[in-house]
Amino acid sequence: MHLLNLGILAHVDAGKTSLTERLLHTAGVIDEIGSVDAGSTQTDSLALERQRGITIKSAVVSFALGDVTVNLIDTPGHPDFIAEVERVLGVLDGAVLVVSAVEGVQAQTRVLMRTLQRLRIPTLVFVNKIDRRGARYEGVLRALSERLTPSVVPMGSADGLGTRDARFTPGLGPAALDVLADQDDDLLSAYVEGTVSEDRLHTALAAQTRQALVHPVYFGSAVTGAGVNELITGIKALLPAADGDPDGPVSGTVFKVERGPAGEKIAYARMFSGTLRTRDRVPFGDAREEGRITAIGVFDHGTDVRCDAVPAGRIARLWGLVDIRIGDALGEPRKAYGRFFAPPTLETVVVPGPGTDSRTLHLALTRLAEQDPLIDLRHDEVRHETSVSLYGEVQKEVIQATLADDFGLDVTFRETTPLCVERPAGTGEAVEFNKKDANPFLATVGLRVAPALAGSGVDFRLEVELGSMPYAFFKAVEDTVRDTLGQGLHGWQVTDCTVTMTHCGYSPRQSHAHQGFDKSMSSTGADFRGLTPLVLIEALRRAGTVVYEPMHRFRSEAPADTLGGLLPVLAALRAVPRTTETRGDSCVLEGVIPADRVHALEQRLPGLTRGEGEWESAFDHYAPVTQGAVPRRPRTDHNPLDRKEYLLNVTRRVGG
Repeated sequence: MHLLNLGILAHVDAGKTSLTERLLHTAGVIDEIGSVDAGSTQTDSLALERQRGITIKSAVVSFALGDVTVNLIDTPGHPDFIAEVERVLGVLDGAVLVVSAVEGVQAQTRVLMRTLQRLRIPTLVFVNKIDRRGARYEGVLRALSERLTPSVVPMGSADGLGTRDARFTPGLGPAALDVLADQDDDLLSAYVEGTVSEDRLHTALAAQTRQALVHPVYFGSAVTGAGVNELITGIKALLPAADGDPDGPVSGTVFKVERGPAGEKIAYARMFSGTLRTRDRVPFGDAREEGRITAIGVFDHGTDVRCDAVPAGRIARLWGLVDIRIGDALGEPRKAYGRFFAPPTLETVVVPGPGTDSRTLHLALTRLAEQDPLIDLRHDEVRHETSVSLYGEVQKEVIQATLADDFGLDVTFRETTPLCVERPAGTGEAVEFNKKDANPFLATVGLRVAPALAGSGVDFRLEVELGSMPYAFFKAVEDTVRDTLGQGLHGWQVTDCTVTMTHCGYSPRQSHAHQGFDKSMSSTGADFRGLTPLVLIEALRRAGTVVYEPMHRFRSEAPADTLGGLLPVLAALRAVPRTTETRGDSCVLEGVIPADRVHALEQRLPGLTRGEGEWESAFDHYAPVTQGAVPRRPRTDHNPLDRKEYLLNVTRRVGG
């Protein structure tokens, strides 16, 4: 028996959760198939998921398919919860991408397939809803090949589309051989010679699927069960087993964190190597601090059971790691993939309602940030406001409902605004010397800020000798530089720049044995943490910064005769069409639009296109904000832009 960690991914409403229910029923885990509409599905366990009929949090359930034990992870389909999908991708052995036979390839379908291919995750495609009116076979296959990847292998044919009698008949045809031969020269030679056996074809199919070179396509219906047995056969035969040495060094990744009934943290982790046991102490996170495992739960036959150990290949729930965070490595860190999807591009201010205590609200939001770090809490001490980052309006509604249902807190939100960034316009330098002029800190810090390539982030460099002062002081400067760049001249995060330390100096610790340490005469890390923001902001002032807003690329297909009404609305929303293509009675527009205008366009599109318009968009780049319309973001009370106010606040914090 082997193990497979399988992800189910899809655009929202393609039937992903319904397929999960059908697989659980076929495997004998549940006696009755749950309904998304009725809120009775196995993996949508949150009350909010059942109410709204969408998946918000990833869920794990285990079942056996013959000699294969599957840990199935059901993921959200709505783009507002793409961060939840991102965390799951790094722990998968294989995936099933669900596509609707009615709607076909949708915006999120393309985003997911591009990412699965980039990560080389072996993927099967299941075209669902062949029993629904409007279901298509040839059209969907063509769309898969044209809009996702040409390397799709039809695993059979579908008949009776649009009826309850719709069925899937398995069988590899000439199209499958053509695709497989493109990836295998020996198979191509055998094809030309007419000596390809069915066994040879299936062997090549399995090998190329496991290498993520081709993607088998099944048609069926999660509601009627058509095609599901064939999909199960493909899962068992074509996707690779989980690997990892249970006797090797401990190495795992945390992809989900939740709170238990008593408020304790529970970490969901995939083990890639070694065996983790209760009472083991394991290092985790960037700081490599150690935590002690107090309990372990593994997934088995539709539920999770307590056990004493979890070996490589398994997914487990872990108790005892108090400071664990999503994305933390357990034991030996693995190669980091980095980000798969774009970060949130919107933000909003959370406004406490009548009777809602701001401290209680901040604690509740902190708990939510543990489960979704990308909401990125930002507290403004001056205005006593808390902001959260967002992917979209649905996410905002979910946060509001979660605070009400789980914490009893009444909140509203301000208007959603774009999450801009600042980039240096040029190069600027500044320096403050120890014990000179109005420098109140026992430190010398000189910094130069210069622009860097878009997307490069922040690079900190030294132009001074590393041995010229204690390493802890250099570390204090670098950490403070990164913290300070969280808010630039206009209040936005400063990115895509190089910060170079050009000057350094300190007052050494008193060295005579009979003298005690006097921090009023000797430099400490606090001196460098206090001085660095003043120098950095002055260097930024001299460099100047430009505010950039997030832009989405879009693709819209609508009836050609509606174009006259659509174009003025796009222009009013500052969208810029770049290409226009007429296809029969339809017109395809592609271009860019500010991220904060996408929701308004999506709401108006049905009325403008008689309900026939299609829209897809995704973050593409940052563009300079129009001169004179630069949005300023409120700064905190740690604001080094006002030197006098900043020094006063530092004095208060240090002096108590």
